[in-house]
Amino acid sequence: MLDVIKAVLYGIVEGITEWLPVSSTGHMILLDEFVKMDVSADFWNMFLVVIQLGAILAVVLLYWNQIFPWDFSQEARKEHRVNKKEIWMLWAKILVACIPAAVVGLILDDWIDEHLYNGYVVATMLILFGILFIIVENKNKGKEPVIKTLDDIDFKTAFIIGLFQLIAAMFPGTSRSGSTIVGALMIGVSRTVAAEFTFFLAIPVMFGASLLKIVKFGLAFSASEIAILLTGMVVAFIVSVIVIKFLMNYIRKHDFKVFGWYRIILGAIVLIYFFFK
Repeated sequence: MLDVIKAVLYGIVEGITEWLPVSSTGHMILLDEFVKMDVSADFWNMFLVVIQLGAILAVVLLYWNQIFPWDFSQEARKEHRVNKKEIWMLWAKILVACIPAAVVGLILDDWIDEHLYNGYVVATMLILFGILFIIVENKNKGKEPVIKTLDDIDFKTAFIIGLFQLIAAMFPGTSRSGSTIVGALMIGVSRTVAAEFTFFLAIPVMFGASLLKIVKFGLAFSASEIAILLTGMVVAFIVSVIVIKFLMNYIRKHDFKVFGWYRIILGAIVLIYFFFK
């Protein structure tokens, strides 16, 4: 029962940090230092990834009309436009952006977990991308974005954003949303479009990563493990709905520099903590 309560806390942290560009991994590593679960190492490694499915389902709920590629209404069927071509095109771009991280993830997943999943790497990437956020936002100040809608994103732009996602896949603490948003801003994508494309990009990436972790773990879950996993996912879903709405309202009037400063401060705290641990 105690671990289920802890799963609630992990779900809250995941729901907040998955979408804000502050690194969910960095926060999870810190939280694990103070709130440890009485579970196996294999289950823990799987839990950290699969809990993100709850957060992803929040995107599916909030953006259903923008990502579901079929229209089964009577009017659409009569006019033979069941398929929404613009949404199919969006998914094609999303898949192109997923290629770099998917290839590296399949090849280096275990190696990354073993060699890079530690406090020093996380702290370093928190600080580096925090600085990069501030530099990019200062450079873009007063500039009109080149790409203002999702339709304006072409395949080349999608692939470039995917390369930044690759950095997050390789180096824990980078933040998947943080790296893709920074990459998008650097090539002239507006903040709103950068955030939305990042949300959509997370759907196949997280589903794929979760499936990979579940297959490696196996389906022999105990009752307590199922309760812990489902609790974390449900809480992450609820919190994610709130956080996504907040973020989209926030960036309509503000830039991302506050998250850059937060990352730098958090990275310094993580670095100091693990140095003196």
